[in-house]
Amino acid sequence: MKQLITAVAAILVSTASFAQFQVSASTGYAMSSAGMLTGTTTTTTSTENNYGSYGEGSNVQIRGTYFLNEKFGLELGLGYLHGADQTINKTSIPTVAEVNAVARARAFGASASMVYNFTENFYGRIGALIKVGGKTEAVVYNKVFYTDDNPSPQGLPNGSYSETNYIEDFHGQFPLGFVGALGYSFDLNEHFSLFVEAEYYGISLKRKDSELKEFNTDVALPDGTVVANFNLDNLPDGFYKETTYVDELSHAEAAAQAESPDPDHIKKISQKVPYSSFGLNFGVTYKFSGSSK
Repeated sequence: MKQLITAVAAILVSTASFAQFQVSASTGYAMSSAGMLTGTTTTTTSTENNYGSYGEGSNVQIRGTYFLNEKFGLELGLGYLHGADQTINKTSIPTVAEVNAVARARAFGASASMVYNFTENFYGRIGALIKVGGKTEAVVYNKVFYTDDNPSPQGLPNGSYSETNYIEDFHGQFPLGFVGALGYSFDLNEHFSLFVEAEYYGISLKRKDSELKEFNTDVALPDGTVVANFNLDNLPDGFYKETTYVDELSHAEAAAQAESPDPDHIKKISQKVPYSSFGLNFGVTYKFSGSSK
C-alpha cells in the first residue's frame, strides 16, 4: 500500500512540475467527407444527384489544453460552424416548375480530446465531438405553373402560377462523433505560437423536429395579378408549422394524418443527415506562464 501511495505521489509531483496550460483560437474551412446524397438537380433533359455534407463550411474554434508532461495533454474545445449551402432540390423546367431549395448548418459544437506531441513542432489530437446547439436551415423557392396536366386548385386559367418562399429550421437529436487532427506549431516567442492543422470530423445527426419560420405563397394570373395569398396563419395543403420526426409511424396514424391534416403539426419518419468533413485550420496559441520542464 505504501508503495502504491509513493508511486501515485511521484506521478502527481512529476506532473505538477511540468503542468502547462494554453489556449488556442483558430479559423478554417472544411469540405465534405461524407459524400452522402443531399438532393437532386433536374432539367428538361436529365436528373442529377447532389452529394455533400452539412459539415462543409467555415468555422471558428477556441480550445484550452492542459499538458500533463512534454508529450500528453487534455483539451476542451468549443466551435461554431457556418455551413455552406447544400442543394436539396434545383429544378428548372420552363412552363412547368422552377425550384431552388438549399440547406445549410448553423451549429455550435464541443469536443474533448487527448493531445500528443510527436516532436517539438508536430502534434496530433483525437477525441469525442458533440453538437450542443444550432440548426440546419432550409431556404426554399418554388414556382409552379398551372396547365391542363396540372390544373389550378382555384380553377384559374392556364399560365397561372403559384410562387412560394419559406424558411424551415431543423433540429437534431443529441449526437456523438469523432474528431482527429494533425498539426504543425511554430513558436514566435515564449508565449505565442502559430499553427496549421488538418482536421477530420466524423459525425451525423438524426432529425428530431422542424419548424417553419417564414412562409409566403402568392397565387397569380398569367399577367402577374395576385389573386390569393397564404402565410403562416393560413398554410396551404401540404405544409405544416411544426414537424416531429419519429423512428416508427403506424399505418393507422399516417392514414389519419392524411385524412384529417393538422396544419400546426405532423409526424414523419426520421432520417440521419451527414455532418462529416475534412478541413484546414489556421490559428494562434498563447501559453501561460507556469511550472517549467
